[in-house]
Amino acid sequence: MIDQIQRFIIDNTNVRGEVTRLEQAYADVLARHEYPAAINRQLGELLAAVALLTDTVKLDGTMTIEVRGSGDVSLLMAESNPGGELRAIARLAEGAALPGDQEGFRSLVGDGQIVITLDPREGRRYQGIVGIEHASLAGCLEAYFTQSEQLPTRLWLAADGVNASGMLLQRLPDESLNQDDDAWDRACHLGETLKDEELLSLEASTLLTRLFHEESLRVFDAKALRFGCTCSRARIAGGLLSLGEDELRHVVAEQGDIETQCHFCHTRYVFTAADVESLLENPDADTATVH
Repeated sequence: MIDQIQRFIIDNTNVRGEVTRLEQAYADVLARHEYPAAINRQLGELLAAVALLTDTVKLDGTMTIEVRGSGDVSLLMAESNPGGELRAIARLAEGAALPGDQEGFRSLVGDGQIVITLDPREGRRYQGIVGIEHASLAGCLEAYFTQSEQLPTRLWLAADGVNASGMLLQRLPDESLNQDDDAWDRACHLGETLKDEELLSLEASTLLTRLFHEESLRVFDAKALRFGCTCSRARIAGGLLSLGEDELRHVVAEQGDIETQCHFCHTRYVFTAADVESLLENPDADTATVH
């Protein structure tokens, strides 16, 4: 199984980590869009990142990472949910030229910010923001953990349009777990020897053995990941209601039906004039699904 995430710890230390590799989920995202190769790579890195971060914070809910930039790519967005489902999209700025195949993260998105949203099933929604001040997505996310979570964190991300992979290392704050003062520096040094080709091609067990063969490593069961979309007719209906009664009736008068499509999975939703009237009269009612 390739689409998975696997946790590990270095025994008798406060160093933990995760490795993820995506193939089918990544392919399912790209198959729904026709992005240039440079954007495909960045979306792959973002998918790997959202998988790693969701598991890191042990979130029972949805995590969204949005890269909002001033460059030709105005938005990169990836989302995960508790079922191990991932989805992602990109958006070019209006009038932007298609990027060259070799363009990197910073040249694509320019200046801006990364917004990380945690939306738990229970409890309050949390949002953290970090500026785009580093050359790579990994560098920006490392800065987020330093300033917002105050947890030393290292990230390695890679994608090539076929595979998307990532590794995360983190030093936990509980020093009572640590019997090796050099463990964090040593783990990071070993991580720095990791090549993109290895990250993209090696299975997690092989990768971890190659990197940490001299460490006492405890590896946990892998968790499966896959592409999945959380869109629904009810959620789309809620978005329509936010337009307001006058605007909805105006659109219906002009077009007859209202047809919309999920940006992530391209599922089509159609609301007839009767559907819209019913929605306005009883906005809390369930709506039948029409694709």
